[in-house]
Amino acid sequence: MVALPRLLSVDILPFFALFLPLGGFLVLSLFEPALRRDREERGAGILACATVVLSFAASAWTALHLGDAAQGLEAVRAQYHLPPRASPYMPYQPWIGFDWIDVAGLRVPIALLLDPLTSVMTLVVTGVGSLIHVYSLGYMAHDEDRVRYFSYLNLFTFFMLLLVMGSSLLLMFIGWEGVGLCSYLLIGFWYRKKSAADAGKKAFIVNRIGDAGLIVGMIVAFHAFGTLDLFPLTDAAAARPAEHWGELGPITAVALLLFVGACGKSAQIPLHVWLPDAMEGPTPVSALIHAATMVTAGVYMVARLAPLYARSETAMAVVAVIGTATALMAATIALVQTDIKRVLAYSTISQLGYMFLACGVGAFGVAIFHLFTHAFFKALLFLGSGSVIHAMGGEQDMRRMGGLWRRIPWTFGTFVVGSLAIAGIPPLAGFFSKDAILGSALEERHAVLFALGMATAALTAFYMARLLFLTFFGRFRGGHEAEHHLHESPWVMLAPLVLLAIGSATVGFVKVPELLAPVFRLPEAAARHPGWLPIAATLVAVLGIAGAYWLYLIFPETPARIRSAVHPAERVLEEKYGFDRAYDGFARRVVVDGSRKALWQGLDATVIDGAVNGAGRFTAGVSSAVRLVQTGLVRGYALLILGGAVTL
Repeated sequence: MVALPRLLSVDILPFFALFLPLGGFLVLSLFEPALRRDREERGAGILACATVVLSFAASAWTALHLGDAAQGLEAVRAQYHLPPRASPYMPYQPWIGFDWIDVAGLRVPIALLLDPLTSVMTLVVTGVGSLIHVYSLGYMAHDEDRVRYFSYLNLFTFFMLLLVMGSSLLLMFIGWEGVGLCSYLLIGFWYRKKSAADAGKKAFIVNRIGDAGLIVGMIVAFHAFGTLDLFPLTDAAAARPAEHWGELGPITAVALLLFVGACGKSAQIPLHVWLPDAMEGPTPVSALIHAATMVTAGVYMVARLAPLYARSETAMAVVAVIGTATALMAATIALVQTDIKRVLAYSTISQLGYMFLACGVGAFGVAIFHLFTHAFFKALLFLGSGSVIHAMGGEQDMRRMGGLWRRIPWTFGTFVVGSLAIAGIPPLAGFFSKDAILGSALEERHAVLFALGMATAALTAFYMARLLFLTFFGRFRGGHEAEHHLHESPWVMLAPLVLLAIGSATVGFVKVPELLAPVFRLPEAAARHPGWLPIAATLVAVLGIAGAYWLYLIFPETPARIRSAVHPAERVLEEKYGFDRAYDGFARRVVVDGSRKALWQGLDATVIDGAVNGAGRFTAGVSSAVRLVQTGLVRGYALLILGGAVTL
């Protein structure tokens, strides 16, 4: 093992960025009993926040000096006679020549990626994650298990960083499974509550289904390309002939199998059902899952493997169609939700669909751009909803809210910024990234995808305005006791909201697709789009907001009449298109009942009981036969002796 020489001042910072949250988890877990006293519990939260803030600082410093680090790594490669890479951005290798696995042709080195895509993702994970950690200091201040909570939050951050920094599919898979484990622990954090425990199990099981596709995809990838390292794998795929529509070659097979895993993690049809139920966890956990970790993993994996997907027309079409269908479906379901967090949950599913739409039309940089902007305004909206729930004493039903803007003005102001950003109102962040996605679809002449994307944009503006008006405007509908309880959140919760609101208003000006161009080495689909598109997208958003204003503020009795007129359609939306009912029926009738019949009637009753009872019947038969010989008569015994003698 050869130690990596000191390159620059940033040579060690990626390690700090990765392992500081893990260190926080280990300290909090090992010393949890000693930290359970009140003062020490506050210190535990501060320690957890400090590790992620320092990780963000290390990530930011590394990102600022990325070009110098890449040059230094090129010098190291020359020193150790390693072949040059086609990409100017090198894998950051902590130990040159150290292999984790090297057997039967499978070589997996321990290496971290250091390129613009990694930098964008680590900044999102640690930056937004830091604000969520700080917010949790106030939100979880009175929870008796907050030491355990902060330890899980640190572990979640570590595994997500490992996922985005790992240089091979195998290292990525470890992080992938780690975030799945942490989501189970945090969604079911209040495990004494049955709905929370069930939601955690549901998230874990549904993600295991997607992960099965990911594992098979990794096996096929190794068989087809002989490596699981990300750069050699994508280089090998790019060197092969493109696989056209309907052609199921190794590239298409690997891409589709890996996309099954992405559908599980990023909650795309048909594996989207776990994410709305994940709202049973603490609200900061919802913010972390939806904005900075977990659900972004699938989008990141597809973007990281862009050269692979770009060689398969079938895979690209499947990604685009699934993303568009998910975006539209989730947006329609959000129209009828009454739980403030569930509206945001379906909003996340819809926005992830937008990201996959961008990937499917070849605009991978635009997909990451929307991931980047979405992290800010979705974290803002979830933390804002947590502030609303905090003010309402735990109430989440928007039908019992109203008129809150007077009582919680800071929460209201920041929530407006987040709502307008996700609706796509200029000059907020969501306008730029969503416009780029629609432009990508239009540029590639996907007229149907573009039209459905525009329709989804209108629905997004409508349901977010509906949420805003039901929660903050009109009369208060929660009763006198709840109204007496209303109060603004403490500043430890409001400060992250303000910072996220500033980010939601400004990060759209960051040229993320241009920054990522060297990573993908592919032409971006949204390089040019018509000048009328931003105007059209803005008008669509304004019409959606105006429709919600007209229905919920000007004529508040109209929605009830509309629901009565279209009750069958509303019922379909309330049933979430029947996915949960179908899966529940399958699980009960096929898995549970089928297992009972197969194991009890088939195995236990037939095989096991048959063997035991058969042994008894055999013994009884043998004893009956022997009993016929044992008559007690001397002439019988003499006859047997004579027969034996003759035989001998």
